[in-house]
Amino acid sequence: MKKTLISASVASVLTLASFGALAEGPSFYGRLDLSVTNSDTGATTQNGKEGTVLENNFSHLGVKGSESLTSNIDVIYQMEFQVENTTNSGETFKARNTFLGLKSQAGTVLVGRNDTVFKQAEGGVDVFGNTNADIDRLVGGQARKGDGIWYYSPKIADLVTLNATYLMEDNYTNEANETSYEDQYALSATIGDKKLKAQNYYVAAAYNTIGGIDAYRGVAQVKLGDFKVGGLFQNTESQTTEQEGNSYFVNVAYNLNGVNLKAEYGKDEGGFGKFYQNSVPKIAGDKVIGTDIDVQVITVGADYKISKSTMVYGHYAMYEGEHKVAGNKVNLEDDNIFTVGVRYNF
Repeated sequence: MKKTLISASVASVLTLASFGALAEGPSFYGRLDLSVTNSDTGATTQNGKEGTVLENNFSHLGVKGSESLTSNIDVIYQMEFQVENTTNSGETFKARNTFLGLKSQAGTVLVGRNDTVFKQAEGGVDVFGNTNADIDRLVGGQARKGDGIWYYSPKIADLVTLNATYLMEDNYTNEANETSYEDQYALSATIGDKKLKAQNYYVAAAYNTIGGIDAYRGVAQVKLGDFKVGGLFQNTESQTTEQEGNSYFVNVAYNLNGVNLKAEYGKDEGGFGKFYQNSVPKIAGDKVIGTDIDVQVITVGADYKISKSTMVYGHYAMYEGEHKVAGNKVNLEDDNIFTVGVRYNF
């Protein structure tokens, strides 16, 4: 009896060890990110509210992992959900990146919902990302889409990675069963390391036709000692109207004894970002999109990691802009935002 029990125990341990060699996960992870914000107009806050508000900055829960199918092919998976029950929101859960895929020496293919490769091309240049000073306040194309296929090549010549997103057209139809947009895809090429660890530089170029816009993007970031310097250029054009324009961002971050000091300047002439879209008035339910759009933002802030999992941060952002309506210059209402918050990863 004892020998049988010992044999069964050994067999169980060997089976678990063998499975562990073949699989990674599933692992449970998440983030709680809450901040207190004061905003003049609410044009850039997460809930669109002005005054002093509590913001939930994309807190989420997820599970991910992988398992070897053969010696050269792994199946990978992720299910992630945004959690909104910390603030006064009607939806407790919202969809985030959730996919099933295969990884091999020929590259990685994902099917499901994910950030487009156009959005992912930003790398780490969005130094105030996932807050009310995210670059999507000035630029379009920062999309997460479902019903799509993603491809990521291996690093070619140990230098360049080629990436693509393709959305299934027949999943994107209106009530009359007509395709909303045709040829919904995005392409990108990246060089270096977006985390600036394996290499001290990151460069990307990307193209997008998803979401009713045609857009080109160039991104560059470099680490020089304790400094990180980055920039982004984007040209965006509507597929259905004459709206078109360029957007620019430049920023710098400096590590001062663990305190990450950050400053950024952004300028937008396209009007596809959230600040402009939320600031223009409506007539008969339609937004009054002007011409000669000129939106600018200056953001300064800092973050500090108290521990490996916990970070405190704060920033001040000043948004201002103008445009022309029927040939007359109209100033948009400025939005001055001050935010302090805590981010906890687990």
